[in-house]
Amino acid sequence: MGENDEEKNNQAGQLFENFVQASTCKGTIQAFNILCRQLELSPEDYRNFFKTLKSKVTSWKAKALWSKLEKRASHKAYKDVCRNTKCLIIGGGPCGLRTAIELAFLGAKVVVLEKRDTFSRNNVLHLWPYTIHDLRGLGAKKFYGKFCAGSIDHISIRQLQLILVKVALILGVEFHVNVEFIKLLEPSHDNQGMGWRAEVCPADHPVASFDFDVIVGADGRRNTLEGKMFEKKEFRGKLAIAITANFINRNTTAEAKVEEISGVAFIFNQKFFQDLKKKQVGIDLENIVYYKDNTHYFVMTAKKQSLLDKGVIIYDYTDTEMLLSNENVNQEALLSYAREAADFATNYQLPSLDFAMNHCGQPDVAMFDFTCMYASENAALIRERRGQKLLVALVGDSLLEPFWPMGTGCARGFLAAFDTVWMVRSWALGRAPLEILAERESIYRLLPQTTPENITKNFDQYTIDPATRYPNLNSNCLQPFQIRHLYITSELKPCTVERAPSLRQSVNLSRRESEIRPNRLLTWCQKTTEGYRNVDVCNLTTSWKSGLALCAVIHHFRPDLIDFDSLDVEESTKNIQLAFDIAEQEFGISPVITAKEVAAEGEPDKLGMVLYLSKFYELFKGTQLISSGMLCTKFYTTSASECGEGRDSLNQNKVKSMASQLLAKFEENAPSTSLRRQGSLRKEFPQNLGGSDTCHFCKKRVYVMERLSAEGCFFHRECFRCDFCKSSLRLSNCAFDVDEGKFYCKPHYTQRKSSKYRKRHSEFPKEETDLSKQMEAAPSSPEAIKAYSAVSSLEGRPPGTVTSFLRKSVSWPLRLTRDLFNMPRHLSCWMHEVMHAAALHFRENSQDYAYLYELLSIGVPLLYLLQELLVVMYEEAALRFMNAKLLHLNNQ
Repeated sequence: MGENDEEKNNQAGQLFENFVQASTCKGTIQAFNILCRQLELSPEDYRNFFKTLKSKVTSWKAKALWSKLEKRASHKAYKDVCRNTKCLIIGGGPCGLRTAIELAFLGAKVVVLEKRDTFSRNNVLHLWPYTIHDLRGLGAKKFYGKFCAGSIDHISIRQLQLILVKVALILGVEFHVNVEFIKLLEPSHDNQGMGWRAEVCPADHPVASFDFDVIVGADGRRNTLEGKMFEKKEFRGKLAIAITANFINRNTTAEAKVEEISGVAFIFNQKFFQDLKKKQVGIDLENIVYYKDNTHYFVMTAKKQSLLDKGVIIYDYTDTEMLLSNENVNQEALLSYAREAADFATNYQLPSLDFAMNHCGQPDVAMFDFTCMYASENAALIRERRGQKLLVALVGDSLLEPFWPMGTGCARGFLAAFDTVWMVRSWALGRAPLEILAERESIYRLLPQTTPENITKNFDQYTIDPATRYPNLNSNCLQPFQIRHLYITSELKPCTVERAPSLRQSVNLSRRESEIRPNRLLTWCQKTTEGYRNVDVCNLTTSWKSGLALCAVIHHFRPDLIDFDSLDVEESTKNIQLAFDIAEQEFGISPVITAKEVAAEGEPDKLGMVLYLSKFYELFKGTQLISSGMLCTKFYTTSASECGEGRDSLNQNKVKSMASQLLAKFEENAPSTSLRRQGSLRKEFPQNLGGSDTCHFCKKRVYVMERLSAEGCFFHRECFRCDFCKSSLRLSNCAFDVDEGKFYCKPHYTQRKSSKYRKRHSEFPKEETDLSKQMEAAPSSPEAIKAYSAVSSLEGRPPGTVTSFLRKSVSWPLRLTRDLFNMPRHLSCWMHEVMHAAALHFRENSQDYAYLYELLSIGVPLLYLLQELLVVMYEEAALRFMNAKLLHLNNQ
């Protein structure tokens, strides 16, 4: 009997070892099915599967794995709180499987759908320290002995999937391959008791009858959950073309000696890339990474011109999708390009560079664009239909697409998986739905900001609880009332994956700037200016140097504003300035660069041009054309209901719009003969309502890109000078005289505000002051004027005469009385100047006085303690002296 038990244990151990050592997806599933059949295990009994398997497989290798998994499962955050929760996960990638494992620890029924039956992605993932620690805790080393040995911090996606799917199967997760998710099926009246289900392919698969209350999308960037449920936002940068290549690793001694390249960028090692460009005849890269795993994995960012010169890209298209389409890429040239770059990067030390094959049987080389990255607007939502609630969530690339040079994909994907499982835990515990969503969205805001440096360093404490992973976590950043739109109770309408345009448009772009693709903007400009004389828009920079293209855009929608036929192609600066002025005055679109900069030799600033043209695009897209015969005044006097759709984007320019309408009314009602008056009225009308302002100093126009601002004034950088000494000022070291409206350097501002300066400039000759006061006090009646004239004539006579003596004897009491009455006013002015100067002094030296206060607050008590200490020391010294003296007397 004992021999039979030992034989069964050995057989179970061998079957389990075959499962652990399986190196393919199909092989893993096959070994797992054999293990279950031989040991009479039922994967459907997910609640007891792990316990039963552990009791029947008792080899020392298995026990080491059981201890790791039991340690993880024993954490207080789990405790089978999701025993009655059913979860469907779409996608068998690393993040989907990691989510499934954590849900299994919570006791949930978990089903994973994977539309392929192979793990064929040889690309290598960079792992953060916490990710390595987390995978080791799941027993990754037991399944893959080379896992992160020594200083290695990476693993191939294929190998990581094998590790995670084995752990998931051990914990009772159902893993179905060759099953594709099609769409969600809402609860219907016909199927009583059936909840939310999934339509899958093949339709007769058992998963089609599985009803669930949680669904997680983990199937990558183009997730199959409806676009209406999770809208995407796009982040675009400069064109970046990546090339990945996998070469066969034969694990020879020569290959083992080749050092990896964890990341070399042009800015840090320019000589390396310059030599590559010279020696390899035109291979121009921005960075390159080399990892050694199951394959020799290279990933590099190549410059477009280099790819064109080497014949990798056949035609240069502006549209990125057309540029990198299969029809426009020479595969042989691409293979040669990748091989030459890999050879040079490894200093020609790899004996042979034979390409590994992908799942299609083709060389594993790919070229793709990561100029744009997508992120979901929200991480989760709740749908309710016919009393059945469904929690919907995203993880991995479906939630936040990574930027591959930073190696954030796997690390942030695992963090999102933990956060999602924490939300499911709260869902199972019966928390209010809106509170759950508010907490999840608050935590999601942290995810794009996470780096290896700003997450908690104590990896042993990591659990699904976000507080153990994010320091200074604020899970109440969003309140329930702010995310009510994520609780959906109505039927979803069909919607494309792309984000629907907002109904609210804005001329002054902010966040919507990133949503306007340059390619789309260029296409719109080409259609708008098509057919205009001397206008050929082929790009967003040099095509606009003549100014005719800008005028054509305005003329296309408002032909009443510009006489296009009268424009001269040679007067480019004049044309551009005309377009700038009209766009600013009529539409509130402020120029961001000057006309001279656009018309100058060379290429105008592309970012500035895209920003400026985007405002026209936002303003005019979907706008109907206005006939050339329409009067300008009619445009301004149309009702709000007639022009609302085309003018909603001018909400931020209401003041200018109202003023323009008022001006049009004046011109419309004015008599036809007063043409000169109308012209002067428009000339005097403020020209800076659109947004470009007048320099405070030189009174010339100052543009947004070149202006400074202080005390509500705008000015050129070179005009910002002290009014007294004309020296250049800085914003941090200037003073503004509100009364005079002038800027000064601080020394001269203090000098001008000092009492002496005020007194010196406020004193006038006494005779002139007295005369002015007498003139002010002079009466206006004819009799009084005569009397005043007589007194004045007496005072005007030369001294030494009788009249002069009488004048002096009479005037001194009056002068004394006047001075006595004026004394309080002079005293008040003097006190005001003193107080103002003191306040100014304290304000300018506030930091010094604050420091002095702190110093005194510390120093005075210390001095007091020192005084007490000295007193004690003096008393002790006196006492010792007295004792010594008494002792001396006693000895005598």
